[in-house]
Amino acid sequence: MRRIAEVFERSLGLPPDGDVWIGDDAAIVSVPRGRLVIATDAAVAGVHADLSLTGLDDLGWKALTATVSDIGAVGARPSYAVVDFCVPPGIDPVLLATGVAEAAAEWACPVVGGDVTTAQEVAVSAAAIGVLEGEGPPVLRSGASPGDRLLVTGPLGASAAGLRLLRAGLREPASAIAAHARPLARIAEGVVARDAGAAAMMDVSDGLAIDLHRLADASGVGVVLHTVPVAPGATEEEALGGGEDFELVVASPDPAGLVDAFVAAGLRPPIEFGRCSADRAERTLRGRPLERSGFEHVIG
Repeated sequence: MRRIAEVFERSLGLPPDGDVWIGDDAAIVSVPRGRLVIATDAAVAGVHADLSLTGLDDLGWKALTATVSDIGAVGARPSYAVVDFCVPPGIDPVLLATGVAEAAAEWACPVVGGDVTTAQEVAVSAAAIGVLEGEGPPVLRSGASPGDRLLVTGPLGASAAGLRLLRAGLREPASAIAAHARPLARIAEGVVARDAGAAAMMDVSDGLAIDLHRLADASGVGVVLHTVPVAPGATEEEALGGGEDFELVVASPDPAGLVDAFVAAGLRPPIEFGRCSADRAERTLRGRPLERSGFEHVIG
């Protein structure tokens, strides 16, 4: 465990005075001002990653990034994380910790505790807390209304395209490989969207099509899409159902104002691709039914 603590110390430094991070029975942290946001996620070898194609460090990166992405998806910023490593005998958890530490540094979310346990499969489980600043409400997936425009913070399908390329023995284009191995969370985008009056928001973790159905179900609206923003090198099918893009889908009553806010913040402007309708049964893409494609966890 000491070797793992050293990984995080090298990447994140020592805790501030009064805080206790890795090395004791529990972490003690200074609570940030604002409302706390809590999220958890996991990355499991064979489910979220093929370790013959990507590394243990990539699996660690993906676990923490998926967790902080959920915090960003309500318009909050991550503050602290705890991580559990599940490893079979012969697997070095330091490699997993390296990827987690790199993600923690990228998202300014120190890892303050965790555990290591023996297991049959490699898995990383991460939990994080964040802070929702100001008095405004969080942006939930249930807030969309008829007439809201649908925008996304970037084109989709790059992660799925990267996996397809790796399975074919290819390593180019590097951007697609990186999108699969080291996806990015859109933390700043979530904060700006909330400040700009976004009505509803969620990250695209399981695929645009299935996540849009979830947003529509939660909000009680229909969705009418006129296009699909597809990443270079990806297919429309990969953009709709590939998942693990972690771009944010935003429902906004003021799409022009949302774009202006992103530009003013120095962020890539979001792409409008559809609207919400009053008929909650209406789920279409270019006039055809929008299939519920994407990843669904089936338990039992």
